[in-house]
Amino acid sequence: MSTTASARQTGSLAPAAHGCRADTDHDREVPEVDLLSPWTSRGVTLRNRIGVAPMCQYSARDGFANDWHFVHLGSRAVGGAGLVVVEATAVTPEGRITPGDLGLWRDEQVAPLARIVEFLHGQGAVAAIQLAHAGRKASSHLPWEGGAQIPVSEGGWPVLAPSAIPFHPEDAAPVVLDSAGLDAVVAAFEAAARRAVEAGFRIIEIHAAHGYLLHEFLSPLSNRRQDEYGGSLENRMRLVLRIAGALRQRLPSEMPLFVRISASDWVEGGWDIEQSVELARRLKALGVDLIDVSSGGAVPTARIPVGPGYQVPFARRIHDEAGIATAAVGLITDPQQADAIVTGGDADLVLLAREMLREPYWALKAQQSLGQDAAWPQPYGYAVKRRAR
Repeated sequence: MSTTASARQTGSLAPAAHGCRADTDHDREVPEVDLLSPWTSRGVTLRNRIGVAPMCQYSARDGFANDWHFVHLGSRAVGGAGLVVVEATAVTPEGRITPGDLGLWRDEQVAPLARIVEFLHGQGAVAAIQLAHAGRKASSHLPWEGGAQIPVSEGGWPVLAPSAIPFHPEDAAPVVLDSAGLDAVVAAFEAAARRAVEAGFRIIEIHAAHGYLLHEFLSPLSNRRQDEYGGSLENRMRLVLRIAGALRQRLPSEMPLFVRISASDWVEGGWDIEQSVELARRLKALGVDLIDVSSGGAVPTARIPVGPGYQVPFARRIHDEAGIATAAVGLITDPQQADAIVTGGDADLVLLAREMLREPYWALKAQQSLGQDAAWPQPYGYAVKRRAR
C-alpha cells in the first residue's frame, strides 16, 4: 500500500466510530478521527493512535535484548497500545549512550529482538525500533550510577561528534568525524536497518533528537564545522538527509520510516522550529512518513518550560507547514488530553513515555475512559469483569 498515514494530510482517513465532520478547506465531509481510530501508513495499520515512546532501559549486555525487554515491551502490547517503539538501539558499539544500551551492530543481536517482535505482533501491536548513535553523549555510566562520562581508562570508549565540543565542560573532547567516519556512520545505520527488517520490525525510526549524534550535526550549538557538513542549514541537515535517503531506498516500500527530532534546543542561536519545519519538508521529499516531535537535549544549560503537552504546538506546526504526519510527545498523561490532540488536528499519533512506565495498561483504560469497550486479554477477563461489578 502506498498511501501515507495522515488522513488530514492525504484526505483518506481510516474508518472512525463517530460519524463525519465538515472539512471547511475542501467543502466536503470526511470521516472524523480520534485517539482510538486506526491509522495507516504505507502497508502498516495501527489499531489505534496510541504509541509507546522509545525509552532506554539500560538493561542490555553487549547490546543484546533479554527477558527484561521482553516483559517490558510485551506488557505494553498486552496493554492495548497500537504502536510499541523499542528504545534507542545503537548502530555501533561506540554509538551506545551507556554499556546497557541495546544494539544492532551484529547479526547475532537479531534473534533476541525477533522473539520480542513476534510477541508484540501476536498481541495486536505494531513493533517499531529506533536506530541511534549517541555521539558526544556516549560512553556514560548508567543513570542510576550518576550518568557521568566513563573515561577510556576505566572501560569507556572514545566518543564521536561533528566538532570537538564536549557535552559537559568536564568531559573529554570528542573525536571529530572525518569523511571516512561519516561514511562509516551511514553504513552502520544501513546495516542496522537491514537487521531490523530481518528481526521483523514493521517500522523504523531514525533518532535525530535529544542531543545525540544526528541532532549534534543539526544544531549550531554543537556543530562548528567548516566543511560541507557544517555552517549553513543545508550543510547541517546533510547527514540526517543522507541517512534518511539511504534507508528509504533500502527498506521495503510498504515499511514506514519515521524520524524523531528535537524541534527546539530552547537556546538562543540553537536549532529551532523554523529549521525543523524545513528539515521536515526535506525528509518528506525523501519518503519519510512521520516526524516524531520532541525537543531539547542539545546542551545541559537549556531552560525548558516543561508542562502538560508543552511540545504539542511544535508537532502542529510541522504537521501543518511541512504537510507531513506527526507524533506528539511530552507530558501527555490523560486520555481526554491525548484524544484532543488527535481530534484537534495537532498530531496524528500520541506517544507516551513515563505514563506508560507507570501504567502498562494505559491504552486499555483510555478506551474505557473514552466510552469504548476495551479488549482486555482473555486471561485477565475474570478480574476485569469482577472489578466492573
